[in-house]
Amino acid sequence: MSASPPYLEVAVAAPLPQTLTYAALRDGRVAKPGQRVLVPLSGRLLTGYVLALSEEKPEFRLKPIADLLDDFPVFPEKLVPFFRWVARYYHYPIGEVIRGALPGGLTSQSGRRLKITEAGLHYFQREQPQLIQDTPWLANLTANKKLSAATVRKLWRGKERRLIEQWAEQGLLTVEQIISGASIGQKTESCVLLAQEAASPETLASLKPSEAKTLALLEEMRTPAAQGIPRRELTALYRGAGKPLAALAAKGLISLVERPVYRDPFGETPPFFPRPAQLTVDQENALAQLNPAIRQKKYSAFLLHGVTGSGKTEVYLQAAETTLALGRSVLVLVPEIALATQLEAHFLSRFGETVALLHSGLARGERFDQWQRVVSGEARIVIGARSAIFAPLGDPGLIIVDEEHDGAYKQEDSLRYQGRDLALLRGSQGGATVLLGSATPSLISYQHALSGKYTLLTLPARIENRPLPQVELVDLQAVNTVSGRPPLFSPQLKQALRATLSRGEQSLVFLNRRGFAGCMLCSDCGQAVQCPHCRITLTLHKGRGELVCHYCGFATNSRTVCTNCRSLNLAPIGFGTERIEEELTGMFPKARIARLDHDTTRNRQDFLRILRAVHEREVDILVGTQMITKGHHFPHVTLVGIVWADAGLGMPDYKGGERTFQLLAQVTGRAGRGEQPGKVIVQTHQPTHYSIAAARDHDYPRFFAKEMGLRKALGYPPFSRLINLVLDGEQEEGVQSRASLLAAKGKSLLPRYRRTAILGPAPAPLARLRGRFRWQILLKGPDLEELHGLCLELEQEQSRLGAAVNLSVDVDPENML
Repeated sequence: MSASPPYLEVAVAAPLPQTLTYAALRDGRVAKPGQRVLVPLSGRLLTGYVLALSEEKPEFRLKPIADLLDDFPVFPEKLVPFFRWVARYYHYPIGEVIRGALPGGLTSQSGRRLKITEAGLHYFQREQPQLIQDTPWLANLTANKKLSAATVRKLWRGKERRLIEQWAEQGLLTVEQIISGASIGQKTESCVLLAQEAASPETLASLKPSEAKTLALLEEMRTPAAQGIPRRELTALYRGAGKPLAALAAKGLISLVERPVYRDPFGETPPFFPRPAQLTVDQENALAQLNPAIRQKKYSAFLLHGVTGSGKTEVYLQAAETTLALGRSVLVLVPEIALATQLEAHFLSRFGETVALLHSGLARGERFDQWQRVVSGEARIVIGARSAIFAPLGDPGLIIVDEEHDGAYKQEDSLRYQGRDLALLRGSQGGATVLLGSATPSLISYQHALSGKYTLLTLPARIENRPLPQVELVDLQAVNTVSGRPPLFSPQLKQALRATLSRGEQSLVFLNRRGFAGCMLCSDCGQAVQCPHCRITLTLHKGRGELVCHYCGFATNSRTVCTNCRSLNLAPIGFGTERIEEELTGMFPKARIARLDHDTTRNRQDFLRILRAVHEREVDILVGTQMITKGHHFPHVTLVGIVWADAGLGMPDYKGGERTFQLLAQVTGRAGRGEQPGKVIVQTHQPTHYSIAAARDHDYPRFFAKEMGLRKALGYPPFSRLINLVLDGEQEEGVQSRASLLAAKGKSLLPRYRRTAILGPAPAPLARLRGRFRWQILLKGPDLEELHGLCLELEQEQSRLGAAVNLSVDVDPENML
């Protein structure tokens, strides 16, 4: 192959099922796999991603790409096979896969922005004034100190480009990569570099007082030549330093350069966690199996099953040390951004600035900067939520999936991928060790460990052999009340909270439902107030004075009228964390109570503020949703109260029992992690349910055996595989008709797919969402190849029938709602 293959395979950021081929640029510039390019398609210019280069000439005439959008790849070539697999397995356009993987804003029309340096301003105004008069764009540049992306795009395609590049090499201009329309790009700051050679006495003698003072100050602030001194720091010490800089640059005593600045995603400094003096025997045994596998640089998968508080994080950290010592990188996945704040503090304490964050909670500019740090190799450890699986690490040697059981690893819209499964895929493609960690492993992962597909590592005891908390079940049906309805707080939970407060210890109160009341019910006609866009009741948020839909975000004033009978007589029914907080404030007026849910943590700073208050013992009772259940270490929490343990058992989902056990076991594990033993009070309507009883006894094997027996009898995963086809549209009859046609087509194909069953069509449990009606068809069977084959044929039938109804494919669905 020659140095510049003339043909490029490009994935366009558009809903196209196939890649396209383009010719190379006519000016000789060569694109590389992983670079973004601008390509013509149907009369438009769109962003594309180069996947491969080829010299094989196609049979038809090709259009050339319009431009290169970057001077460097935005993802490594090694990720291309990964993207291809994801697109094929999840039935999603590969260009859209890559667009979703990259930081937001990188799919707009990209360009370059031109800036003039102070040295350039001095040069053109003092030495080339005629050139400014004769060159309109240069006059614009010197007047405004920058040119827009649109202007630079025109210049870049003409003869001016070479001149601009020459001036940039001389330090007169800077060319900045930007994303047009998204206002993100590489952030820079002006820095001052002292000349390597000492100035002559004559030059020093000719300096003005302000110039001499500026130069002396620079000598005092001298840093390594590669770094330079930020101009803002210099002018903060001496306000008069700004003007002398251009003169000092003209005399060759300094040079002015633009250095990249990374926006800080961490906010306030996370707490420091020292290295433990020694490991437990169980931790040493786990690392004795992990480290040799990491050193082999071959794919291997481990399941680390450790009870809450057993020290899984330290195993992660020491395995990461082994990986970094081999010159490879580390990827750490967490199910939610909230949990990332916990792990990042541990990794920052151990590895410092080599850590990068990648998750949706970052501002666009912050995410762009973190991505750049990873691409450049500056950051070798990436921590993030599920989307971080696409991090542009060139050679990950260890991939950690913390709380691997968590359903949050599944993307529920657009590209519906499973982050844990893609971690295993990426590890197998890149020869990495994959470490799945959980106190409550998913049934599928635990089954793989028992069968030998994964190596099982166990941490059966807490650090320092601290006991697991004592768990007490309270049957709400047996609690006598005046109203005859079960209370929010049983006498047992009230007494335990009171006793914990008197001892000066902390409590957690858990309810996985936010808001004040589950719905507002009309007392006259009995109808609940529903979202106008979804067939969902609105949840009352009393503090905001709003009724809110937790699916589409619709909100209306809580002082509304019944849409059915226009009555004003509406009453709140049910309860959420906001009401729990209010009730606790009434019962314990002197207690310091905080709430941790999505309503109180709109941004990262709010989340960190509440966590810090708990750690510093400024909170007596913390109320929260599942945000408080995962990974948090609160050493002074000795009581956990679970208000309604069986909330998830009535959901139309075959995983209801598994999720209930996992949630109860995780929140139970927050108690007794310090020197004092813990206690948990679980309020439930079904105290004999196997999930709740097993969680009480900390008995994962018993739960696993019972749940697997039920799954086998019903033929659910891991004894089968599922693909859920969800159809949605604005007209209910049209959606139902399309679903019926597709299901009939599928059933007519079953003689060729003998091991596959078709369930449905049926209305989705959430039959209307965001103004669109929804029906679904479930493909079920043990043969994955058959399932994908049938799915592809139904997709083709859907394309033939037209786009009035949308079809979404969910492979290995986690949530059937």
